Amino acid sequence: MKVKSTLIIIFFFVWVSCSQKEQKIESPNFVYILADDLGYGELGVFGQKVIETPHIDKLAKQGMILTDHYSGSPVCAPSRAVLLTGLHTGNNSVRGNDEWKERGDVWSFKAMFKDPKLEGQRPLPDSTITVANYFQSNGYKTGMVGKWGLGAPHTNSIPNNKGFDFFYGYNCQRQAHTLYPSHLWKNKERHILSNKIVDKGALKTGLDPNSPSSYEVYNQNDYGPTLMHNEALEFIDRNKDNKFFLYYASPLPHLPLQAPEKWVNYYRKKIGKEKPYIGDKGYYPNQFPMATYAAMISYLDEQVGEIVAKLKKIGKYENTLIIFTSDNGPTHLKQVDIDFFNSTGVFVNSKKTVKGSVNEGGIRVPTIATWPKRIKSGSISDHPSAFYDFFATVSDIIGKPSFYHNDGISFYPTLIGEKQKKHDYLYWEFPSYGGQQAIRFNQWKGIKKELLKGPSKLQLYNLKKDPKEINNVATNYPEIVKKMERSMKEAHKKATIKKFNMPVLDEQ
Repeated sequence: MKVKSTLIIIFFFVWVSCSQKEQKIESPNFVYILADDLGYGELGVFGQKVIETPHIDKLAKQGMILTDHYSGSPVCAPSRAVLLTGLHTGNNSVRGNDEWKERGDVWSFKAMFKDPKLEGQRPLPDSTITVANYFQSNGYKTGMVGKWGLGAPHTNSIPNNKGFDFFYGYNCQRQAHTLYPSHLWKNKERHILSNKIVDKGALKTGLDPNSPSSYEVYNQNDYGPTLMHNEALEFIDRNKDNKFFLYYASPLPHLPLQAPEKWVNYYRKKIGKEKPYIGDKGYYPNQFPMATYAAMISYLDEQVGEIVAKLKKIGKYENTLIIFTSDNGPTHLKQVDIDFFNSTGVFVNSKKTVKGSVNEGGIRVPTIATWPKRIKSGSISDHPSAFYDFFATVSDIIGKPSFYHNDGISFYPTLIGEKQKKHDYLYWEFPSYGGQQAIRFNQWKGIKKELLKGPSKLQLYNLKKDPKEINNVATNYPEIVKKMERSMKEAHKKATIKKFNMPVLDEQ
């Protein structure tokens, strides 16, 4: 009897231990918040001195700052493609922005409103599996709000056909060049808004650039970021009894300069007098450009705070993994004074090193991860990781293989303070802005530029000593250069879309 009793006791403790372990590793909900063109230095917790981001800063204090996390690419569409597919740009079908111009007048808001077939970017292949598909296959409800940019309404490459149960936002990234659009998409249908279509261009002749009335036409009724945010909150509320994944792809703070009046007025007082921006063929004029840019970021911060509050209200915050990051570095366009804001933080604020560049200022992005049940508050990690690691991380957390090749390595061990496997290297290629490649392993970063003109010598930087990438030390470390050259060749496959080919890479 003693033996039997002992076995029962042992069994009981084993059962309790297993039950506790199962509870401990219960799959969380996932909220992935992707800012648009937010610089590494544009959050308070990353050193910003002018723009206030208290809610995002609080997230960082309650979770982990990932100091060495990278976007998928230095511009919108390929970065998002890398995030959703887990394939870096040496393997991804989408390697740059492709507006599919042969369809017609794709930059005209009026033409796109009349013919939705002019909307959207060149689509992902039908065979593409996304992380949202993976979530669906594991019982999650999946939702997306914000900017898609990876297909067109008449193709199979729309959010609802790529793993999302619910979608509300911009199908087309060109449409996001107004934050008061004529319409947004709700699943597969257009949601017509109470806004007029306003052509982009400079302030009309005869209008006073110092008069608020000259800018009234650019601020209308239905503000896209607010509408999308409300849909995100409703998605969370609808799924409070389900496991869910929310991909919150905000259009903020990407231009145009349009923001809620209360925040603009706040920064007008804080920043003081400034010169109006009279506009150009790409973006609308704005009387207070710096105040408006800061307002866009603080409004996004306010929205993040409301998402956290909603999760707490429904009792899901403790077991939700929130990742906040940006799709690439800040814009180099003159209407945003990146020197005034020190938008890249510890990196270099210049046209050649921010958005559109594989320099650190173009691809290293401010990243925060919060999950109260698993991530230690106030933690910091310098583990080098990238967007294409997200798919692998999700699979690792949920505990079921994806059965789909991707280039990522899970950074879940980093999040929970365990031993982390490292990449042999991180890799990027970008067939625009002259043609570029970049690679990183350990503290070493290699860059090639002007590849569309032919072969280019690799520039080598020691990021530990030289995060601004000023001192090219390639001649001092020939073996590291050779290793990088071999790895770059290994990482590249010929692009399936002709526009994304860089002939010099395929001739190697």
